[in-house]
Amino acid sequence: MIDRRTMVAAGLIATLGGGAFAAEGGTGMYGMIGKITATPGQRDALARLLLSGSADMPGCLSYVVSEDLKDPDALWVAEAWDSKDSHAASLKLPAVRDAIAKARPLIAGFDAAAELKPIGGIGLGGK
Repeated sequence: MIDRRTMVAAGLIATLGGGAFAAEGGTGMYGMIGKITATPGQRDALARLLLSGSADMPGCLSYVVSEDLKDPDALWVAEAWDSKDSHAASLKLPAVRDAIAKARPLIAGFDAAAELKPIGGIGLGGK
C-alpha cells in the first residue's frame, strides 16, 4: 500500500515496503534514501509525479529525485527532514496523497532503501 508521494519519496519507499530499516527513536533529523524502479519507459513520468507532491512539506529540509545513470527505469530519492514526525505528517498532505495515487501504476518495484539519521551537510542548516 502506498502512503506517500515518491518518495516519496522516499516516503514511497518506506510505506510500500521498499526494505527500509526502522530508525531508532529520539530527537534530531530524519532521512531516507531509496531506489524506485519505474515500469519500462515511465521513469520521466514517475519523476514528475514524485516532484509534484514535494512542494510545501513542513519540516522537509531536502528532497532530491535523481535518475540512475546505469538503469534507464530507475530513480533514487533522498530526503532529509527536521524530524521523523514531520515526515509522518507529510503523508497526510493532499498533494502528497494525490501524487501517490497517480504514481502507483508507474512503479514496477523498489530496490535498495534505508532510513537514516542525517548529521549535517549543505542545505541542512548546520545541525
